[in-house]
Amino acid sequence: MAFEYHRILVAVDGSDASELAFKKAVDIVLRNNAKLFLVHVIDTRTITTVAPEVYDQTLAARSENYAQTLLQEYKTKASKNGVANIETHVEIGSPKIKIPKDLAKKFDADLIICGATGMNAVERFLIGSVSESITRYAKCDVLVVRS
Repeated sequence: MAFEYHRILVAVDGSDASELAFKKAVDIVLRNNAKLFLVHVIDTRTITTVAPEVYDQTLAARSENYAQTLLQEYKTKASKNGVANIETHVEIGSPKIKIPKDLAKKFDADLIICGATGMNAVERFLIGSVSESITRYAKCDVLVVRS
């Protein structure tokens, strides 16, 4: 008897790696007839670490708009590929903590899918690998998709 996933969380940030993770997530969701949770975490620590003098409400609003637009694009793609049960969620904080500890628990995810690398090398240097943190702290299975 094959194991099935029922609640699949995919973390997206607009990077090529997260695009690949999303595509793989859609395939797995369809094979398992699962619910798809598309999540994006706005990492304010990256913004304030890189340029604290430019962080303001305008930047926060732009980040929120970007996240909502990104998730809507992914939701549309998933729907066009036959995924029926989709939920989107934007969170603010550290993706390293929010994804494996808060969001996976909130959505009772039995699989988290993420890209191996995120937005850029500077962010990875400053805050470390998000995928590494997810695999370390998640209570469910994690699939890290490599490009």
